[in-house]
Amino acid sequence: MSVPLPAPDPEVYAEVPADPDGLLAGYRAGRNQETLFGPTGDAGDRYDEFVDETGDVREVWRDLAEAVARRGRTGLDRLRGDVLTLIDHDGISYTPVEAAPDAGGVDTTDPRPWRLDPIPFLISSADWDTLEAGLVQRSRLLDAVLSDFYGPRRALTSGAFPAQLLFAHPGYLRAARGIEVPGRHQLFMHGCDVSRPDGDGFVVNADWTQAPSGAGYALADRRVIAHAFSELYEQVAPRATSPFAQALRLSLIEAAPEKAEDPVVVVLSPGILSETAFDQAYLASLLGFPLVESADLVVRDGKLWMRSLGTLKRVDVVLRRVDAAWSDPLDLRADSRLGVVGLVEAARRGAVTVVNTIGSGILESPALLRFLPELAQELLGETTLLPTVQTYWGGIDVERSHLLANLGSLLIRSTVGGPDIIGPNLSSVRRESLAGCITSEPWKWIGQEFAQFSSAPTAHQRGGLSSAGVGLRLFSVSQRGGYAPMIGGLGYVVAPGPGSHTPNTVAAKDIWILPTTAAGVQAEAPAPAADLAPVRPVSAAGIRAVSSPRVLSDLFWTGRYAERAEHMARLLTVTRERYHEYRHRQYSDASECVPALLTALGQLTGTDTGSGGDRAEMIATTPTTLWSLTTDRARPGSLAQSIERLGRVARGVRDQMSNDTWMVLAAVDRAVLPLASTTPNSQVIADTQMAAAHSGTLAGMLALAGVAAESMVQDVGWTMMDIGRRIERGLGLSALLRATMTTARSPESDQAITESTLVVCESAMIYRRRNLGKVSVAAVAELVLFDAENPRSLVYQLERLRANLRALPGASGSSRAERLVDEISTRLRRIDPEDLEATDSDGTRAELRGLLDGVNEGLRELSTVITATQLSLPGDIQPLWGPDQRRLLP
Repeated sequence: MSVPLPAPDPEVYAEVPADPDGLLAGYRAGRNQETLFGPTGDAGDRYDEFVDETGDVREVWRDLAEAVARRGRTGLDRLRGDVLTLIDHDGISYTPVEAAPDAGGVDTTDPRPWRLDPIPFLISSADWDTLEAGLVQRSRLLDAVLSDFYGPRRALTSGAFPAQLLFAHPGYLRAARGIEVPGRHQLFMHGCDVSRPDGDGFVVNADWTQAPSGAGYALADRRVIAHAFSELYEQVAPRATSPFAQALRLSLIEAAPEKAEDPVVVVLSPGILSETAFDQAYLASLLGFPLVESADLVVRDGKLWMRSLGTLKRVDVVLRRVDAAWSDPLDLRADSRLGVVGLVEAARRGAVTVVNTIGSGILESPALLRFLPELAQELLGETTLLPTVQTYWGGIDVERSHLLANLGSLLIRSTVGGPDIIGPNLSSVRRESLAGCITSEPWKWIGQEFAQFSSAPTAHQRGGLSSAGVGLRLFSVSQRGGYAPMIGGLGYVVAPGPGSHTPNTVAAKDIWILPTTAAGVQAEAPAPAADLAPVRPVSAAGIRAVSSPRVLSDLFWTGRYAERAEHMARLLTVTRERYHEYRHRQYSDASECVPALLTALGQLTGTDTGSGGDRAEMIATTPTTLWSLTTDRARPGSLAQSIERLGRVARGVRDQMSNDTWMVLAAVDRAVLPLASTTPNSQVIADTQMAAAHSGTLAGMLALAGVAAESMVQDVGWTMMDIGRRIERGLGLSALLRATMTTARSPESDQAITESTLVVCESAMIYRRRNLGKVSVAAVAELVLFDAENPRSLVYQLERLRANLRALPGASGSSRAERLVDEISTRLRRIDPEDLEATDSDGTRAELRGLLDGVNEGLRELSTVITATQLSLPGDIQPLWGPDQRRLLP
């Protein structure tokens, strides 16, 4: 039985509401059993954000406590489910990436759903004022450090920072010296991890300046929690995070070179294999700037260009999400495939602004944490408002002694790059070896106390309310005269026990900053830097479409994979239904339709489905074959593989797609992909699961087609996606008809096969209405090959292809692709449907087979031509610094 909390003091707190499920009491009991990581003792030493020492709910959290108590355990479970559903619908994901330094960090597993705690983290307005002031000062300090390190280097000459710690760290890039960001600030965006180890204040655990991630997640988290926990959101009325996106957008425009009149801004991403690919795409969508990859950009004549609509469009500002060392294979890492050749030189010339600036990674050096107080005095003449986690440098005798004496309780970090070493995890032999390394080269080592986190309520797992350590990542962006913070940020629940030693995040948390006014009414926040002197008016140039080969290729294959999945779902459904109809009537001629459909599946996927074998054996193995074709991601052409690849290419162009797309794709993923890891206990269960997967896929692909038709701008990208869809539909139709209709069989077999084929082609109803039960190859061909009014017919696909190809930029009316479509159309016009009935002595309809083979071959050649002419990168993408400089190149 739950023990109720002590009665609160009525003079201080309002009365705690009834808590029939004991959620609040369970929280207190659970935190007393929690084990705090490291040598600091039990959970009693950890500051609790939610309740005070007597167990009373703190004033800041009382509205949340009341809301949770009213919901009860069932309501809390429902809230958790609502959050998961919203994450699923929005396609919010995180991709775990294994360390892959030799490949630029691209080794990856499949994206996993974003983990978001449904309980927000609340911060009072007074605490936020402290955090905001400390964050803004820290941003100014790091900006001054960055400017000094790549400029006059006062910090080195004065002795405030040891020179070897600057030049030996991999974050310091000599190629970046001379690059300047327009305006007053060199540090554009700053991420700062803070926590509250006790009730006395906050401590900074890390700074992120290379390519800070998480702002997109923070904005997405707010949207989810505000919808899922709407009654609490309306009651508390936390200060909005959305103004940060507008501030970031304006700052990016302001960062353009002076000569840029209508700046073009892009967000440079490593691609969908990046662990924070969603964060990048979501932020780009909010900002309204194109999300590009290295293949979309090229440096020519000393300037940066983006491929767009078959031409090159000048780029003025790049929001960089590729680590600096990988951003230019010419001046930096030659093995990088994530950067743009010549980007460093273009930035040095002032032709493009790259933010965060190339070289800003030096500010993430662990050694810098130790010397920031001295640097604040040297460069700003100020004392830091937010203290930094305690750090010891081996280059100072007394600190080295402490470091060596406490190796087993510190986080050991290299000042010259390399993985962090967890002291408590070291064996005695490894500890002794590490001590020898520190003694021999002490300046290369830093010892850091482990971050300490306060406790806060969490409900990310099923059950009641529990206590967990919580950290905060705050963000700021440079403005004309200072730095504007995000009002809130990205919270995170840290792993319990030893897992807290590493950045092992269990779940994210939305951060709510309470309003400063009474009764939950938030005052309007002043616009950033509104009181500063105006600067030159500037606006960003709009981008109608990003049509680089990479983007068009992803959209082309989005269309193909979507159509492939729809066609496979239809064919698998009909095959499964015919199997159940004829599995006990194998003696009938009509049962021949099952092997015929299996043959079609084999020809579509290029895999063995037992075609050509004994009819009884094929029918007997049909369930196993269908299960494999539905769930096996490694099987070419399978339903699971098509859906997996559809999701992959769609994520690559997330900023081009409607938000509703992710609701559709998430539902299809849930219907099919989890089956690969299941083993049904019976054939009945397997059949039920397959039926749900097939119907779910079909519904999803039809919905996706509707979203594409009604919610996407029908620009060149949409046109290319529709081209992919039409080619795939023509390929599927020709392969299906070849497998089912080109061999003459008994009337009963032909009847069953014809009806099954028409169902797969979504043309059975109109066929029956026109032919009143008559089975005729000529009639089928007339409908599914030659009827221009049937949107499932081959002629219809060719007409759409012809129109789409003419709509592409640079279409001449006589390109190779257009001629191929005309050749296929001409071949169809020369055919009389009645001639397709004729059979050879062996029962083969040679005329029909020849036609279908020619159509299939022509469509495959069309795909190859389009890939070569529209979807392939040009061979010459080397940097050209202008005609006057070319002669100077070796």
